[in-house]
This record gives sequence, C-alpha cells and structure tokens, in this order.
Amino acid sequence: MDLIFKIEELRMELNRLAGSKRLADRELVMVSQRLDELLNEYHRLVIQKQAK
Repeated sequence: MDLIFKIEELRMELNRLAGSKRLADRELVMVSQRLDELLNEYHRLVIQKQAK
C-alpha cells in the first residue's frame, strides 16, 4: 500500500532528523506534522474499512 510506504519513509526521515536537529527545528516539525497527517488518513481508512 502506497500510504504505508509513505508513512514508513517519513518515520525514517523523522528519526534521522531527530538525531541531528533540535526538536523545535522547523524542518523536523514539518516532517512530524506531515507524518501525523498521513497517520490520521491511515486511521480514517481503517475505520471506514471496518465499518463495511
């Protein structure tokens, strides 16, 4: 699933950035927010699938 691949890619990117940047770094925050969006989208899809 493409969404799961994107989530995993962002998770790895977030871990990489967290090792070299401050937690308040703009880039790190932006990646974290994007990851949150994708995780929320995934959660919505799972809920929809269970409702069928």
